[in-house]
Amino acid sequence: MELDKLGVVTSFVHNIVVYNIPLLYGTVGEIVVEKSGSLNLGVEGIMAVGAIFGYICGCYANSLGVGIAVAFLAGALCGLLFAALTVSLQANQNITGLTLTTFGLGVYFFVGNGLKAKGWPVMGDYANIKAGFSDLPIPVLSDIPLIGQGLFSHNLLVYLGIFIAFVMWWYLNRTTPGLKLRAVGENPGAADSVGINVKRMKYLHICLGCGIMGIGGYYMGLNMSGSFNSSCWINGYGWIAVALVIFANWNPAFAIIGTFVFGFFNTLRVSGSSLAAAFPGVLGWLAAVPTQLYQALPFLITAIVLVASSVRNKQGSGLPASLGLNYFREER
Repeated sequence: MELDKLGVVTSFVHNIVVYNIPLLYGTVGEIVVEKSGSLNLGVEGIMAVGAIFGYICGCYANSLGVGIAVAFLAGALCGLLFAALTVSLQANQNITGLTLTTFGLGVYFFVGNGLKAKGWPVMGDYANIKAGFSDLPIPVLSDIPLIGQGLFSHNLLVYLGIFIAFVMWWYLNRTTPGLKLRAVGENPGAADSVGINVKRMKYLHICLGCGIMGIGGYYMGLNMSGSFNSSCWINGYGWIAVALVIFANWNPAFAIIGTFVFGFFNTLRVSGSSLAAAFPGVLGWLAAVPTQLYQALPFLITAIVLVASSVRNKQGSGLPASLGLNYFREER
């Protein structure tokens, strides 16, 4: 393989990870929330809130760590609002989630436009942010031909997202609190009867899951160099993350695979022409595909996943039995 062709493939693999790791944050965060039995459709808005506050505070503090912490806290506060409305006040979860999306996007544009009028913090002016978001090659692995640079040379937030996914898988399947959480999601009445504090478990894990979503939003802001304009940084990724939960079968580890699959189709939008030019005999047809189709591909795949999940055999599904159902303790 010629050197330029090798570079095109490496760049394509690298972009799959770079541009789509926010989906992993959103998906894993939503899995944690849904395992508590709560269905939160506000992922888009929560990621937007985490993005705007994480970016602003991270830049002003000139610290990537501060940005991550603030993004997590902002997302967790959105989760606290969702929990207060749906767990304590028994509000409809679907309506509350959709309202949270509208609210989050409103906060994003309100804060962003207000600050832009006074002086928007430019990411390039903050050395620690730029350095913290630069690629960190993994020794030996990053030297593997073809895929080394594509899979094993990324910024800190990519590694953090994968780490969180595996930790959440271990937590849900190998720890006592995680198993209690799953019990709450399956049958809150039975969990309550054996002494599990259902309300506390829901509150803690809704906030935890939403905090993880907030970090994903912050990643998207940094990945777009903090360029604030008329469109939101999240750009529909929150809705795709909700569908990815089903694709991953409510398993944080499988969410990594789902992110890669969705990322493949999404990256074709920016790299399809390069692949067509590098491999005209095999992939030349990619150049003839309309740009609009590339832009729609992630959402088309999302629709296909939702349709497939509706007809899939329920056996072996990780879907919590009480998902979306409010728990009335007096009725158990």
